[in-house]
Amino acid sequence: MTTADYIALTFFACVWMGYSWLLKGRTFFGRTSLTHAMTERRREWIYNSLRRDLKMIDTQIMSGLQNGTAFFASTSIFALGSCFALLGATEKVDAVFADLPVVFHGGHAAFEMKVGGLAALFGYAFFKFGWSYRLFNYCTILFGAIPMMREAESDVIAAERAAERVIRMNVIAGSNFNEGLRAIFLSIGYLGWFINPYVFMLTTATVIFVLTRRQFFSQARLAIMDAGPPSNPHLSAIRRDTPSNDGNDLIGGL
Repeated sequence: MTTADYIALTFFACVWMGYSWLLKGRTFFGRTSLTHAMTERRREWIYNSLRRDLKMIDTQIMSGLQNGTAFFASTSIFALGSCFALLGATEKVDAVFADLPVVFHGGHAAFEMKVGGLAALFGYAFFKFGWSYRLFNYCTILFGAIPMMREAESDVIAAERAAERVIRMNVIAGSNFNEGLRAIFLSIGYLGWFINPYVFMLTTATVIFVLTRRQFFSQARLAIMDAGPPSNPHLSAIRRDTPSNDGNDLIGGL
């Protein structure tokens, strides 16, 4: 390990913590992050569920969130196992890297430390995804405690308390999922360290730049931030007292 390696590793840790701190804030250059905007959409979704008794759509959404979390948790485990397999083939991999002109050859010990750091990243991601899956499970149970529409109308305060519990649990679960996914993304930048520390810093900065752009300057952010009316509505208002074209009453025909 050279001085450049320690500098690159420190840069990696500082950038990771700095980006996490940035997302905890409400705005960046006056822009709300995609994560915070989605938090408000989660709130809208849960409160909309108070207005309907049939909640099959909501349970399907919950199932999708859990399945996505389980997929990344399994992926993290496989990646972690690959790191341990890579430690068993240190001599072969190190011999290949030693022949490459752009790769800084730091020896077996340095290579094993880099693989160990990569394994730590995937282990951290697995724990985040695992905890997120558990919290989404709790969220499903809390969602089942939301009262029916008639009960919600008779006791609005109790219904909103139940909804707020679901919202808070859902937001915490989503936050843990995002942290695990961030570790997966940063592991791509970490791979640059196997070439040399300068590439490590470059790939880390590139990954952070892409993530920042997606959070604050992407089309996805604009899609959920745009609260204005559509310029060309595709749904026209239908009067219920107007007969249909075939002469049958609209409601009676249904």
